[in-house]
Amino acid sequence: RFIACPQLARTVQRCLQSGTDPGPQPVLLEFAPGPGVLTRTLLNAGVKVIALESNTAFLPNLQSLENSLDGQLKVIYGDFFRLDPLVPGILKPPAMSSDKLFETIGVAAVPWMADVPVKIFGILPQKKERSMLWRLLFALYECNSIYRYGRVELNLFISEKEYKVLTAKPGEPRVYQALSVLWQLGCEIELLHMEPWSSFVTNLKNGALWIPKSVILPNDHLCLVRLTPQQNLFTGGLKPTNGTTFIFMVKQCLAKPKSKLTDRLHSWSLDDAETLLRQLEIPGKAGTRDLYPEDYKHLFEALQNSNLFIETWFHDEALESIRNMN
Repeated sequence: RFIACPQLARTVQRCLQSGTDPGPQPVLLEFAPGPGVLTRTLLNAGVKVIALESNTAFLPNLQSLENSLDGQLKVIYGDFFRLDPLVPGILKPPAMSSDKLFETIGVAAVPWMADVPVKIFGILPQKKERSMLWRLLFALYECNSIYRYGRVELNLFISEKEYKVLTAKPGEPRVYQALSVLWQLGCEIELLHMEPWSSFVTNLKNGALWIPKSVILPNDHLCLVRLTPQQNLFTGGLKPTNGTTFIFMVKQCLAKPKSKLTDRLHSWSLDDAETLLRQLEIPGKAGTRDLYPEDYKHLFEALQNSNLFIETWFHDEALESIRNMN
């Protein structure tokens, strides 16, 4: 939870004002607002805020703030991290469906190529950070959950170490991962602000500052990162119907840091892997961490067109990955 940060307030205001036009503005949804420090920053920027809060201890103060304003703030009891869980039966609040949420905030689905319909602000909890980034990726590549409504923009506070992973370049040992490839291909990634950990409340009993440990990467800040889905993501052979297969292919390729791409292709029973790589202008000795995100998209599209590549065995394992994320 935030304490306070004047510099962040100015950054948020610039973020909201940049690229504005006379037309309708995107709805702004904040999740897990807590005591409402970031909420007030957003309100002071002059925008209407939808606050999605799951902790009943914070609801009275937020509702009091809502009542003091003239429709600028709407508070909803719900949990962003429990949207669309794969469970049978009626959802028990604060779990909820994205359809119910978007109906409540008055947002209709728009085509993928349209402008951003919703901007989401919030802080990813450290214990759920990696799993939430994966869940959002599955939703993005399937055009599922919040992405059924178009290119929803995420403005997330994530740890510095995860930001470094998301923006890592090919060839960086142990840093360039499947998350790097999939987020860079799927979204425009923009660093808006870096805030020291000291600006956030810790819940350690001894009062010490709790910072997630990181050996390889720096982790002195939380980073406010804007993730805007690419308009051209689903051009070519990559579609929402095979997005899960693409995710699993990338995960398989980058599972072992030193693996060669030809070894992975041969493991998929692709006998003429060398010819395929030549057609894609990829060196035959290339490692899986040498390929750029666009290379993985081109490889996937080429495999889709190959009669030797059968993805049915991908399907079951990909579905199992989704179940684990939920």
